[in-house]
Amino acid sequence: MAAISGTGTGSAHTAGEASPGRPARSGRRAAALGAAAVGGALALTAAAVSPAAAHGGHHGRPPAHAAPAVDYVALGDSYTSAPGVPAQVDANCVRSDRNYPSLVAAAQHYRGFTDVSCGGATTVQMWQAQGTNPAQLTAVTRDTDLVTLQIGGNDVGFGSIIATCAGLSVTAPAGSPCKDHYTAGGTDQLALNVLRTAPEIAKVLRAVHRQAPHARVVVVGYPDLLPDQGPGCFPAVPFAAGDVPYLRSTEKELNTMLRAEALLGGASYTDTYGPTVGHDMCQAPADRWIEPLTPAPPAAPAHPNAAGEQAMAAALTGTLNGHGHRR
Repeated sequence: MAAISGTGTGSAHTAGEASPGRPARSGRRAAALGAAAVGGALALTAAAVSPAAAHGGHHGRPPAHAAPAVDYVALGDSYTSAPGVPAQVDANCVRSDRNYPSLVAAAQHYRGFTDVSCGGATTVQMWQAQGTNPAQLTAVTRDTDLVTLQIGGNDVGFGSIIATCAGLSVTAPAGSPCKDHYTAGGTDQLALNVLRTAPEIAKVLRAVHRQAPHARVVVVGYPDLLPDQGPGCFPAVPFAAGDVPYLRSTEKELNTMLRAEALLGGASYTDTYGPTVGHDMCQAPADRWIEPLTPAPPAAPAHPNAAGEQAMAAALTGTLNGHGHRR
């Protein structure tokens, strides 16, 4: 996600991108969304039994002294790139060499690692260049063994949502001015944005599988930004008491959609929300993994700090090793 800057709900368009012949996809998506919401921990999908997932690459289990024969590509937005977290190695994309993909690649000693995550990216940037960053999908090839994808927050508009809700909070700190704004007229615009983003995530996953048919693919969810219970911590984090549950619910809807699309799209899902509960932006500096709108350690507002990136790395490692977070 972009740091306090919305990108709207752009759609990805690419020549030759047609929906596969799967009947009643909308019904299947609705069923998967319900299963994800009720179950909370869907099983990992067919990627777990693909050749790449079974033995970490195309060439069998490497000797103990050798790096695993895995070529890893990381796709994503600013929650992947880690703006502000030292050391920044790409000014255009505000990318850190200590973001969670870099931590995982280093810990696992993968043979190859390409990180094209970029702050402000939407699903559109999977096909379109972003400044000096090429279209992210160009990094995915037939030799790729592992792809992680963390995208969708900017499609929903989280950056502009944060700015809007913070601005409205002063008008009614004990009320729900932000919720009232986004649900005026009887339609929840944020819930609608999540639903509209679902087919864009599906397009990306189809493209990844088409370009790297043997790769294991993992969709990574978003971490816990606000307290998992209660009204928040106005004015330290300037969201009105009634808006905190609404924003929390919206993020959970986004993660539920990502989990469902991972299931439908032949990918695994990594929950980063559960492992980060209790470390949201309302916590004391020593305990928080998400920085508030005025960060203390180097990080972007409303984004993971170094500890948050480490927590997401641990969650992803758990998925890759066959065990995920359970709440």
